[in-house]
Amino acid sequence: MKIAVDISLYPLDADFLRPIRDVIARLNEHDGLEVVTNPMSTQIRGDYDVVMAAVTREVKATFAGVPKAVFAIKILNNPGSG
Repeated sequence: MKIAVDISLYPLDADFLRPIRDVIARLNEHDGLEVVTNPMSTQIRGDYDVVMAAVTREVKATFAGVPKAVFAIKILNNPGSG
């Protein structure tokens, strides 16, 4: 099953750009994902299991390295189908 995830990171810190750039760079390292970034969010498209594993891994890594952060995540099934 194909899905699309729209994800935004809001680090609650004065140095907010570094964690955002870090998570985008890490997402781009995952095979099997289409990652598109715009000023408001990042869209990740691909197979459900691949996308969700990448999102889970990178959210956990971000929380481990950033003292306070918020992720806003929306998940769409069957992107581009009608």
